[in-house]
Amino acid sequence: MNKLRASQIAASPVMANVSCNGVPIYIQNVDEANETARIYALDQPDQEQEVPLHSLTEH
Repeated sequence: MNKLRASQIAASPVMANVSCNGVPIYIQNVDEANETARIYALDQPDQEQEVPLHSLTEH
């Protein structure tokens, strides 16, 4: 996923259908300088992680 689209999704009040390695996730914020995103799996909101933007897929 590119930086601009990931930032748009993170800023939007509308939930987007995004996954990381096949797992549905929520994007909390995007670090454009490092090209990473702070995410969590929808079924595990207490387990945040930072992942590279290229690992995210919008459906």
